[in-house]
Amino acid sequence: MNPSNHYKETSATVYVAMSADIVHPGHINILEHARQLGQVTIGLLTDEAIASYKRAPLMSYAEREAVVAVLKGVTNVVPQSTLDYRPNLERLKPDYVVHGDDWKEGVQAKTRQQVIDVLETWGGELVEVPYTEGISSTRVHQAIAANGTTPALRRRYLKRLLDVKSPVRVIEAHSGLSGLIVEHASVSLDAGATASFDGMWLSSLTDSTVKGRPDTEYVDLTSRMSTIGDVMEVTTKPIIYDGDTGGLPEHFALKVKSLERLGVSAVVIEDKIGPKRNSLFGTEVHQIQDDPDSFAEKIRIAKDAQATDDFMVIARIESLILDQGPEDAIKRGNTYIDAGVDGLMIHSRDQDTTVLKSVMSEFKGRTPLVSVPSAFPQETEEDLAEAGANIVIYANHLLRASYPAMVSVAESILRHGRALEAEELLLPISEALKLIPGNQ
Repeated sequence: MNPSNHYKETSATVYVAMSADIVHPGHINILEHARQLGQVTIGLLTDEAIASYKRAPLMSYAEREAVVAVLKGVTNVVPQSTLDYRPNLERLKPDYVVHGDDWKEGVQAKTRQQVIDVLETWGGELVEVPYTEGISSTRVHQAIAANGTTPALRRRYLKRLLDVKSPVRVIEAHSGLSGLIVEHASVSLDAGATASFDGMWLSSLTDSTVKGRPDTEYVDLTSRMSTIGDVMEVTTKPIIYDGDTGGLPEHFALKVKSLERLGVSAVVIEDKIGPKRNSLFGTEVHQIQDDPDSFAEKIRIAKDAQATDDFMVIARIESLILDQGPEDAIKRGNTYIDAGVDGLMIHSRDQDTTVLKSVMSEFKGRTPLVSVPSAFPQETEEDLAEAGANIVIYANHLLRASYPAMVSVAESILRHGRALEAEELLLPISEALKLIPGNQ
């Protein structure tokens, strides 16, 4: 509807919902139509509301509120805490709701109909403004991502996510290509929401395996920093680094400085001492858990070494892995919290999560909790969040997916003496070229 057909009544009230992480000409066009109808209230989506359906906003609610409050024609700004307009509309009872006309079809059509239905109860009206061609927040975000990010922005983003979303969804990346997959993987859900990964896990297991080396801390920090560089070069999402045991306390302090300087958001270290073996072997191989007070001192030294408040040191507790029992895990967790740790990962290789969840309940709400469901893939993110998990890490899944695919192709070529039969397993070369920015 054209707003020029309406008599401008200053007593009329108008509601416009916005996320406003990036304000572009499309937003200004909608606000210009809205202010012609009356006094404009912005329903500014909260950080939690935005994070529930797409990537968490770059700016905080307070920062976004400061921006939209000074836009021409805006009378008031109120928080909209869900994607559902109705709670705010029923409270404010505006004469008009103004929105772009790009929500008539697809996943937002249901939300649109809800707005129409609730407005009818008091005679309100939906005014739809023609979509501004060539402009969208998603495209602007993509353009920004294409230009990369800074170490400081990337480093602090994990804590920002922890403030607005639970759980934060992380998956391993072991190369620039796998990093690009994590960066761009996205699926559409109901009510206009999308699901994507929030960050990347740089696993010592996958980094070692890609290099054909054992997961025994054989691959040194210099080599692993090369992988970090490959991933960071083509991505923008926060990185959690698998720091194994951390090594000597003095050496770990230097690693923290290096990781922080690069823009890594967090490091996870396990409370074991060398020779380090993969935790999923459990007690089948010789593994020694560190003295809790000694490990706590390593945490203190690392926290003293870091230069910013953005970087996180997370302790991985191996008590359940090494059959030391839940009481030992709880005792250690309390000791590490007292030492200033920024989070706990209670590691387990038991498919039955009863004991694990009982330990997590002791720390729920006290410190960020990390869950790695490699041994219990039946657990949903919702289940783990209910148990207290703030971060869920899929620790090795992309590498595990790539290996059987490569073996199948190699065996097919050997079996048939040609590549034709393997073609159905392969990405077309034209599509492979499109994976990497700059090839087009």
